[in-house]
Amino acid sequence: MQREYPEAPMLAVGAVVVDQGRVLLVRRGREPLKGQWSLPGGMLELGEALTAGVAREIREETGLVVEVVQLIELLDRIHRQDTRVRYHYVIADYLCRVLGGELKAASDADAVRWVERAEWNRPSALILDPVTVRVIEAGWQMSRKFEKDGEGR
Repeated sequence: MQREYPEAPMLAVGAVVVDQGRVLLVRRGREPLKGQWSLPGGMLELGEALTAGVAREIREETGLVVEVVQLIELLDRIHRQDTRVRYHYVIADYLCRVLGGELKAASDADAVRWVERAEWNRPSALILDPVTVRVIEAGWQMSRKFEKDGEGR
């Protein structure tokens, strides 16, 4: 199925990867949102479970091996150009924690970096879409709850 000007919505996965209180961001290497910082993730493959897709995408884009913890949110990302839908993704964003691997930008990511909470909440620090900030904050809060409840590592 073509990504640009699709005939139907496409299913994608994303991740809020939390490690030592920081969240992993990638700078997108292609449209939509090329050059902007965002959550790592990508398209689900045919026959692939959601959690397997998240783990694969994180490994491909960042070199990290993660444990998928819990669904944060299911959301629509619709980008219009004039009156046409240029992109329409339904994205399942999951909370993840790092198990191993070596951090490096790969696949669709131009760059990767760990970000402190003050950076994603300060508009001048990084250019982040407001929906992305909301999902990051929800995942970060969820990770703190797991740690507090003794479910963290």
